[in-house]
Amino acid sequence: MSGAGQPDGRPGAGFHGLMAALLASSAGIGLVFPLTSIYISDQLGLGGTGAGTYFVAMAAAGCAAAVLGGPRADRGSAAAVGAVGTTSLVLSYALLGVAGGSLPVTAAGLLAGVGYGLQYAAITGVVTALVPAALQRRAFVLRHVMTNAGMGLGATGGGLLLAAGRPAGTLPWLYEAAAAASVPLAALFLLIHRRRPAGTAGTATTAGPSGADSGATGPEPAPDPEPDPQGYRALLRSRPIALLMLAQALFATAGFTQIEATVPLLLHHGMGIGLAGVSAVTAGNALVLLLLQHPVARRLEGLAEEAALIAAPLLWCAAFGAGALATATDGATRTALLAAFAALFAIGEIAYSSAFFPLLVRFSGPASLGRGSALSSLAWSTGTAVGPPLGIAVVTATGTGTGWLALAAGAAAVLAVTLLLHHAAR
Repeated sequence: MSGAGQPDGRPGAGFHGLMAALLASSAGIGLVFPLTSIYISDQLGLGGTGAGTYFVAMAAAGCAAAVLGGPRADRGSAAAVGAVGTTSLVLSYALLGVAGGSLPVTAAGLLAGVGYGLQYAAITGVVTALVPAALQRRAFVLRHVMTNAGMGLGATGGGLLLAAGRPAGTLPWLYEAAAAASVPLAALFLLIHRRRPAGTAGTATTAGPSGADSGATGPEPAPDPEPDPQGYRALLRSRPIALLMLAQALFATAGFTQIEATVPLLLHHGMGIGLAGVSAVTAGNALVLLLLQHPVARRLEGLAEEAALIAAPLLWCAAFGAGALATATDGATRTALLAAFAALFAIGEIAYSSAFFPLLVRFSGPASLGRGSALSSLAWSTGTAVGPPLGIAVVTATGTGTGWLALAAGAAAVLAVTLLLHHAAR
């Protein structure tokens, strides 16, 4: 489970097992992800202060864990870091399901932050170690799809279970189910770590496109010495890395958080679309991700990674523009424009995942990939903290049509940074 793939160049069982376990873990997290603030404030009786404390603890622990976990992934094994992080998530959700006061809730938040921070610092290195270089762009797209599809399936299942039973009695068990769903992922990380070849760090692979032996006879040449890892400051002094981190923060701020937080408000409050219609747009986005991830990723492989990354915000500009046009129409035309929004945004997500992580691998280098992943985690966390309140404030102040255009302007800002990155990477 530790090599770069099978002799024919295809990813091995380790990668496919990891993706299946990631899907299960994401589905478990999806069961409770939209409900945690309600669960803590209402059912546990801790109010908004208790819910806020949980999320603050999670954010602080996540940042610290990513910073500390990055060097550990570079020195030893990214898979081991992933195993520790996922185990922390299991403990977090199991504790939250039985929590009865502010202290265990805060502890659950700290454990969740450690889990997410370590997992993010580790998983890019694990994927690159399991997949041949020629297929890594497609592998990162599949990872993105498995995460999002799992979250969607979990949220749907959680909603159905709550509708069928009593929420007060069902919610704690959903947290225990979320904990159980991440156990296979922790086990896969640990198995990958234990089966890694002797002498490897378990982070990035240097295998060629096929991952196969060259067939040459005679003694093997001595391997090239491993490059020294770069510290965080040295990485950020690299203009491509600095721009890539800025792009990551903006991708989260102006893109991913907006489709989750702001777009539903525009659809429901601004355009009068019912909750079923809002869910249909979200489902359409997920369906396009599932159906088009392979053909679109294959097409994107004909582009340089920097160019593919530019395609993501460009498509998002078009998606938000379709949303703006939909405000001035109704009937079948409005439905078609909202379907175009969902599809264009999904294709932009595929372009992002196909390009961002390979660029992170290239710019960080194998010896510093853990640290690069940690910086990426911090940039993402910054964007997810800033994005929702900023987007909601903008659309509340400007109105529906202008709100869609403001989202398009945010995507244009991401586009400008990706263009600068393209120039710096040449």
